[in-house]
Amino acid sequence: MVAETSGQSEITQDVTIPDRWMKPLLLVAAVYNLAFGLVSIFFPLQFLGALGLDPLPTYPVFWQCLGMVIGVYGIGYAIAAVSPYQHWPIVLVGLLGKLFGPIGFVYALSTSQLPISMGWMLLFNDVIWWIPFAMILYKAARASQADCTIRLRPGADQFDPLVHAISQHGQTLRELSRRKKLLVVFLRHSGCTFCRQSLADIARLRPQIEAQGTTIALVHLGEKDPEHLLEINGLQDVHCFRDPYGKLYRSFGLGLGEFRQLFGLKVWWAAAKAFCCGHTIGKLDGNGFQMPGVFLLKDGKVIKSHRHETVADRPEYALLCRDEEKPAVADSSSKIISSGSI
Repeated sequence: MVAETSGQSEITQDVTIPDRWMKPLLLVAAVYNLAFGLVSIFFPLQFLGALGLDPLPTYPVFWQCLGMVIGVYGIGYAIAAVSPYQHWPIVLVGLLGKLFGPIGFVYALSTSQLPISMGWMLLFNDVIWWIPFAMILYKAARASQADCTIRLRPGADQFDPLVHAISQHGQTLRELSRRKKLLVVFLRHSGCTFCRQSLADIARLRPQIEAQGTTIALVHLGEKDPEHLLEINGLQDVHCFRDPYGKLYRSFGLGLGEFRQLFGLKVWWAAAKAFCCGHTIGKLDGNGFQMPGVFLLKDGKVIKSHRHETVADRPEYALLCRDEEKPAVADSSSKIISSGSI
């Protein structure tokens, strides 16, 4: 029987806990902004002179007002440090300011309104914070998805994926895997470019898959089956399992993806190629951080599997269905694992 391991549950739970570096980083940002604001308010002309502004402005009150705003940001960062994920809007507003600030400086520099000597200030005020702030926002979004799934699933839920998950045709994974080998393809959500590409690949390879005595089953995160995508690929008769809360995914050991698995350079390159082939982007219908996977079942047991290294992987579905114990791997992006359990 396929069962969710306690280790997998712990991994999912850990996603909701902010990384240790986030709190001290936000506190450093708070101290820096408060110090910048205080110096700007009490010593505006001296500060501007040190930045190379010549002549000095007649009305330093404008710089003092800017210092007040930056100081208030510092208070916001101190609040965000208490709970970075909960207070992600503060981090977002801060990041936007740090993105728009350099844009404004470039314009002022191009029109000779500000000297280039003021550019070094942008390095400490804005540029060095881009990556850490962006990572906090990314992980906060990832944690929000995981936390939603955890709260929607009671701890006492004894979910058996082979019995409790039922397709639109009224069949369970156990029933389907008793009749023939069952290729279970986890697709993430219908708006994903790579999931649309996978459906096209499955449709193209379907004759080869079924010729090896294998039934195809699809699992997705949507509340409703992607009928349009199934129809255009001729897969409307294939068994589909809706799993909006990710129970099946967790039961098969499929967790949330890391940054490189979701947004790495290889993923962007593969997405561009898929887009050029007509696999466009649709509406997000489920957890966009969920990793996909492929499993070959027989009599309720996993006999082979492909666990994606990135969301852009294109498994050799027909190769996975072969009867030999250790099938050859067609390319480095298609890793096939033979096993008796998950």
